[in-house]
Amino acid sequence: MISTKKIEQVSLKEIVGKGYGKFWRFRGRYRVVKGARGSKKSKTAALWYIINMMKYPLANLLVIRKTYNAHRDSTYADLIWAIHRLHVEDQWSWKMSPLEIRYKPTGQKILFRGLDDAQNITSIAVSKGYLCWMWIEEAYQVLNEDDFNKLDLSIRGDTGDLFKQITLTFNPWNERHWLKRRFFDVENPDILAMTTSYKINEWLDDSDRKLFEWMKEHSPRRYNVEALGEWGVSEGVIFDNWHVEEFDWHEIARRQKAIGCFGLDFGYTVDPTAFWASIADPTAKELYVFDEHYQNAMTNDVIADMLKRKGFAKEEITADTAEPKSIEEIRKCGIPRIKPAAKGNDSINNGIQRLQQYTIIVHPNCENTIIELSNYTWATGRDGSTLNKPIDEFNHLIDAGRYATERLDKIRSTAPPTPVGLGGSYWRG
Repeated sequence: MISTKKIEQVSLKEIVGKGYGKFWRFRGRYRVVKGARGSKKSKTAALWYIINMMKYPLANLLVIRKTYNAHRDSTYADLIWAIHRLHVEDQWSWKMSPLEIRYKPTGQKILFRGLDDAQNITSIAVSKGYLCWMWIEEAYQVLNEDDFNKLDLSIRGDTGDLFKQITLTFNPWNERHWLKRRFFDVENPDILAMTTSYKINEWLDDSDRKLFEWMKEHSPRRYNVEALGEWGVSEGVIFDNWHVEEFDWHEIARRQKAIGCFGLDFGYTVDPTAFWASIADPTAKELYVFDEHYQNAMTNDVIADMLKRKGFAKEEITADTAEPKSIEEIRKCGIPRIKPAAKGNDSINNGIQRLQQYTIIVHPNCENTIIELSNYTWATGRDGSTLNKPIDEFNHLIDAGRYATERLDKIRSTAPPTPVGLGGSYWRG
């Protein structure tokens, strides 16, 4: 048996904190945690795996995300963080190519795979012990239940005295997702389904807590989803003309009349700066959202650097007209084609109507766009009646999308196209 003396000398209560007692002790097959931003669900899962792999010398772990490359700055980084937090660096080794973490005393491994290489998942094997545990991070990105069923079957066969377990962690998306029906709407002793919030994270700093408290008072719907980890609503939503789908934007950009539509909504302390990148096909009435950015406390030079890094510096970007000074500063930072939105009377409802005329296809990597489209609803009066105006929540990326698509009002589908470059490809604009 491998000694875990080093870990026993530290207090797990101090290392892990509160709120995850059931999670830590559960041994059933499915351990499912939806949680708010800052609810420490991923960090807790990482700590559990490092400690328990040292406890069970025949256990191996497979970590899954939608795409393999997403592991580097998420699950892989969290597991390395857990090793350092437990002060057991001398007992573990890790490498970047391919991503792999190894427990040196026994040769147990933590392996990383993406659903973009499904064949490589079904054929995976380990040379030491058993592949008995799986962690699916950002599980809401597993759009089809059949894809999960295939993953579920990969944890099979004799595992000796070990228990088989799949852990799913994710931020809440929408109550229509199959995860709710499969794990949260049933009673099954083999399922632990729990919801966590920022309130159980004792390591959040004061600025984080103040943001959530502001949200509670001023954006209660957003607070329920992003702070309390509750499911998004489905009644009264403004957009029902969208779905999530994998696609290659390069292929969409090659369509004869494809138009690049980029928008920027400014924020800072409380509200995030939101950037929307999409390609419109006016003939097919389709709008493909393929990239986003969603971040607080971005100064104008940082926004410009983000646009350059993503490869959008030369594109026509329509930004919130309420901040002309910011637009000018970003232009001087090397984004020459940024311009203010037209806005005008009833611009919000007009922009909503424009977006409603298109089928909106959202790439699964655009998680904040998905959350906003799922939760953007019409406001209601005191008597419960629906008003002809939207709520002032879940609208940062949608506002950016309204700005981005203003140009569609001016472009005739029969007009001669002009090529616009992006990353070596072209579309018409």
